[in-house]
Amino acid sequence: MAAGTQCKQYPPTLLSFFIYNPKFGPKEGEEEKKILFYYPNEQEKNEKIRNVGLCEAIVQFTRTFCPTKPAKSLHTQKNRQFFHEPEENFWMVMVVRNPMIEKQSKDGKPVAEYQEDEILDTVYNAVLQQCYSMYKLFNGTFLKAIEMGGAEILKQRLEKFFFRYLQTLHLQHCDLLDVFGGISFFPLDKMTYLKIQSFINQMEESLGLVKYTAFLYNDQLIWSGLEQEDMRTLYKYLTTSLFPRHSESELSGRDPPVRMPISGSLQHYGRFLTGPLNPHDPEAKCRFPKIFVNTNNAYEELNLIVYKAMTAVVCFMTDASIELTKEFCCELDRLVGPQLTMLASDICEQYNISRRIAGPEKEPQFKFIYFNHMNLAEKSTIHMRKTPSLSLTSIAPDLLKILGDINSDFARVDDDEEIIVKAMSDFWVVGKKSDQRELYVILNQKNANLIEVNDEVKKLCATQFSNIFFLD
Repeated sequence: MAAGTQCKQYPPTLLSFFIYNPKFGPKEGEEEKKILFYYPNEQEKNEKIRNVGLCEAIVQFTRTFCPTKPAKSLHTQKNRQFFHEPEENFWMVMVVRNPMIEKQSKDGKPVAEYQEDEILDTVYNAVLQQCYSMYKLFNGTFLKAIEMGGAEILKQRLEKFFFRYLQTLHLQHCDLLDVFGGISFFPLDKMTYLKIQSFINQMEESLGLVKYTAFLYNDQLIWSGLEQEDMRTLYKYLTTSLFPRHSESELSGRDPPVRMPISGSLQHYGRFLTGPLNPHDPEAKCRFPKIFVNTNNAYEELNLIVYKAMTAVVCFMTDASIELTKEFCCELDRLVGPQLTMLASDICEQYNISRRIAGPEKEPQFKFIYFNHMNLAEKSTIHMRKTPSLSLTSIAPDLLKILGDINSDFARVDDDEEIIVKAMSDFWVVGKKSDQRELYVILNQKNANLIEVNDEVKKLCATQFSNIFFLD
């Protein structure tokens, strides 16, 4: 009997990922030219051509019903396919195996039970779009690569980028926050904010070459000079890739967090997260990653300089056509290091004062996610930690799924609305959409009725979002 009840659970997994352009191989026998990137690369050539051809046919077929909105996903029992056209005629396709439970039948043979309803289209379409945004941040557009060196240059860039990037995709940890792709903002009083603004203006003036600046504290954004969409992608890279990588290095002792004083300068805790580990080292090389911003108009290629002191980080972006010298890096270290160290200390002190005034935090009876579409502000008390490889949440997966379902319903209509759901686990889930803002609340009140739940949500809005207008 025990053998009959054993079962294994398998999360959603990436089966294949490919990029193609139907215009590159229009004639029979030239189908392989359409394929610009294919994962897994070991797949047989004919199988690649067949899969790309099938996707092309699905897209063309759905265009007959709505020419401006072709298919975004295809559902089958075992898999889910997602389609995205980020640039004209360039298609990205992601094939995900549905989550599965493997049970043993009475005769001992394994039987697979696919959980098709556990995958949300909105979540994985957002993941696919994020793949393109991240590629574009570091490589520019597909079309620009074609203009520079033809399809071969584009293929090389795609291979180099996605070979590593796809390994960081952990699809089982994707949820509503991936749909929003929001930015967490650090709350500050006016005086400290003005200090930061003054610091940024002073550094941009002193360093001369800086075109854009972003300032973060404790992985939360305080100031950015970039366009919103560019900052959204850069923020994702910083908080889910660059910062965690350096935190691990610090914890393992590979990166010394404390800098010794240079003769004639103040002691400080500043150091480069990109570029030279120590700019004063004669052997140091001042190489910085390149990023592409404003790709729809000015198309700017920039050097990304990320500099950290304690938990404050400042990102300086300079024109990539101007080579950054060792002298520039030393000057930046000398100017920015001491001031950023003091500023980080001031922010920490101000934050602690604010928390003392507010008093000790009580464990609330509710959890919430808030997102503002206008400024991309995001706040979650559901997620204790969210990285590509780890998602620590304080609620069960079935409640996260309900949040995703409510969000999908909101996406279908432009009107403001409210949805209240009682889960099988007796939790109440409330979704409010009002004036480009979305609020999702989970209440642990088994015996409450609709009126009481509505009153609790009003109380939450009054305490947590007193300066934000929500329609009743």
